[in-house]
Amino acid sequence: MNAPPIHYAITPLSIQAHTFEVRCRVAAPDPAGQCFALPAWIPGSYLIRDFARHVVAIRAESGGKQVRLTKRDKHTWQALALPSGETLTVVCEIYAWDLSVRGAHLDETHAFFNGSSVFLRVLGQEESPCLVDIQPPPGEAFKDWRVATALEPARGEKRCARSHAFGLYRAANYDELIDHPVEMGHFDLARFVACGIAHEIALTGQHDCDMDRLCRDLKRVCEWQIRFFGEPVPMSRYVFLITVVGDAYGGLEHRASTALLCSRYDLPWPGMKGVSEGYRTLLGLCSHEYFHTWNVKRIKPAAFTTYDLNRENYTTLLWAFEGITSYYDDLALLRSGVIELKDWLELLAKTIGKVQRDPGRRRQSLAESSFDAWSKFYRPDENTPNAVVSYYAKGALVALALDLTLRSKTDGAVSLDDVMRTLWQRHGIPGMGVGEEDIRLIAEECSGLNLKRFFAKAVLGTDDLPLTRLLAVFGLKLEWAAGETPSLGVKTVNEGNELKLATVYDQEAAQLAGLSAGDILLAIDGLRVTSASIEKQLARRQAGGVVKVHAFRRDQLMEFSVRLDPPLNSSASLAVAARANVLRRGWLGI
Repeated sequence: MNAPPIHYAITPLSIQAHTFEVRCRVAAPDPAGQCFALPAWIPGSYLIRDFARHVVAIRAESGGKQVRLTKRDKHTWQALALPSGETLTVVCEIYAWDLSVRGAHLDETHAFFNGSSVFLRVLGQEESPCLVDIQPPPGEAFKDWRVATALEPARGEKRCARSHAFGLYRAANYDELIDHPVEMGHFDLARFVACGIAHEIALTGQHDCDMDRLCRDLKRVCEWQIRFFGEPVPMSRYVFLITVVGDAYGGLEHRASTALLCSRYDLPWPGMKGVSEGYRTLLGLCSHEYFHTWNVKRIKPAAFTTYDLNRENYTTLLWAFEGITSYYDDLALLRSGVIELKDWLELLAKTIGKVQRDPGRRRQSLAESSFDAWSKFYRPDENTPNAVVSYYAKGALVALALDLTLRSKTDGAVSLDDVMRTLWQRHGIPGMGVGEEDIRLIAEECSGLNLKRFFAKAVLGTDDLPLTRLLAVFGLKLEWAAGETPSLGVKTVNEGNELKLATVYDQEAAQLAGLSAGDILLAIDGLRVTSASIEKQLARRQAGGVVKVHAFRRDQLMEFSVRLDPPLNSSASLAVAARANVLRRGWLGI
């Protein structure tokens, strides 16, 4: 017998107080007392976020009468047992003021939510089908609001939603319900078709975007990725939900959509020539999240085949699912013809320089970074650059190194492309998670190579990757440009009129002299120092020379003698060193 659906209804309750009312009606509650829980985290963002902390009020009712709820832990409630046949409804008031891609946000301009932050999980009935009634705010001011989501309308049901309208939507189960973010309000809508699949872009916020240009470019990127993995496509349609603000960057992948946050200045404008740096950044973000449609939403680490939404889900493979995706996101822009080779080389050089600058690459392996994402990567502090390596950035470089190794050692016959397609064929099936050794084993199977040493050094170790040598085989020259200014070994930020040490790099000049993150720089050799003057002051000194630095630590004035380090080799650049290279053409597709 088919399980009865769980009925949800979500309504913007108070625009001014930024609250939703969310109802959950259960036709067949647990006779021992039904338990409900909000997820502690959202898949794709590996940090415990405790969404239940935004529950302002919660109550239960049945047949018009109140039912006692008992809180069992920080995000779980249990209702009093009911007689057989009675329906139970739980009503939550949820605070929504998180303007990010992870939670929920509500004001007079729009409403946005991820299901994991608003929809209670009916424990024991997670596989039951779900119906959700998405309702507009009350009042004439909101009568023209629309809905953008990849959720399917609940056809055949009363109040079934029409396209972009309020009403009933459906999901096969709870996991699907929370994997479709929803945008409500006034948004600009554009459409394009990629390999026969309808795609939509819902753009919320003030902007001057050239929507036709954005559609043309995204169409090329999406078609390249679809053909990369091969048809049929794993979704019937796809939605880009883009919230536009003054200055922001972020994205979160979902099975048939992505939620994005971008600066309005990163959007293409009418008459724009070429690809601006900001637009290149936005296209890379869209490409990244779209690649996740395959790599992490369907090709999953074994630890993610069934998410435990109550606690951390550990894996050492985030370097592959985020790093390999970070490698292909910009490569897709190049191979699809959206950007030129010089643009891609600049992006790659920037990633190489970023990884090389942070001492954390010598302290933490990629496997460790993946495992510790819950406690370190997503909880950065002033010492993070000294202790943590990014599984996004270094993961992308390991993907690059693996791709070049496979191509060079097989004379171009095998590449990382083949590994990814094999992963898709074998592990794109629900429940067929990727084991901790599977990526290496598939790469070895595809190529006939023994890659144990490569993975031991690149993923389990902390050695720098031999990128200069690998790139040279493909006719690309990696060079480092030393600066002209002696180094203090710090990263600074402005706080009002003050220059604050955000990071003091491990075993470099400032740290060895006793300066610490959080110190406020006041003067160098008796002259006031500001963000505008610090480089000029240091440029007049010699490496190895000693300068006297005055700084405040909290409210205490302190003096330090700092022996300046040589200028940093922190600027990487890539250039084409050979006019014709068969391996390079096969790799870059140009």
